[in-house]
Amino acid sequence: MRRHEFKPGRLIAGLFLTLTGVIYAGDAGGLWETPWFAVIPLVTGGLCLAAVTGSVAHGIRRRHRRRTPPARDSAGTPG
Repeated sequence: MRRHEFKPGRLIAGLFLTLTGVIYAGDAGGLWETPWFAVIPLVTGGLCLAAVTGSVAHGIRRRHRRRTPPARDSAGTPG
């Protein structure tokens, strides 16, 4: 039994923003040099990819809900 609905768009957004934080942390720690503008494409690309993924997942869930008949109880009534 799942505790909550899986949301792949949020997962992708979180991964890209975490990657951005790691890049800035490495720059702040002196491990490498990162230009200030380098993460702009990473953040915007990640958010766009997350939006597309979330929209596709929402469409799949909505289509799947339309195909499944409503659950019926033991008396044969919906709900």
